[in-house]
Amino acid sequence: MAGNIFDSFAISGQGMSVQRLRLSAVAKNIANADATSGPDAQPYRREIVLVRAHPVDSFEQALGEQLRMAQSAAGHIPALQPPHRRQPPVVVSAQVAQDPAPFRLVYDPTHPDADAQGYVRYPNVNVVTEMVELITAQRAFEANAAVIAAAKNIAKDSLEI
Repeated sequence: MAGNIFDSFAISGQGMSVQRLRLSAVAKNIANADATSGPDAQPYRREIVLVRAHPVDSFEQALGEQLRMAQSAAGHIPALQPPHRRQPPVVVSAQVAQDPAPFRLVYDPTHPDADAQGYVRYPNVNVVTEMVELITAQRAFEANAAVIAAAKNIAKDSLEI
């Protein structure tokens, strides 16, 4: 759970960055859906975004970090770190990888990239799958943008109390 409004912005921003990576990968995949030969003389290989969730500290650990007694003398009040100096929590990380699925084989002996048997290796890109990825990434991006807008409105309304 977010510690303050800036953590909410940071978490939603991380989600938006992941969705931007997904949208970029989908755009590349659709653009190269028929690329039978690239710079390495291989067909284009589909890009996928691998997302890893980072576990959030438990409530007890977070409470313990906030209440840690860092005192210069036994009678002093504990020194808590101001919220604006904390690093925002990292909840997800993403990286782009290549899909190891096999290429599509199409029989077309007249194609310049056909092998000795007349088969052409096409990229492992299915445009219908990519469109589904595009829609889900777009909706997830919009959901994260809505969270940022809601947090901003909550902060604005709390100042008017």
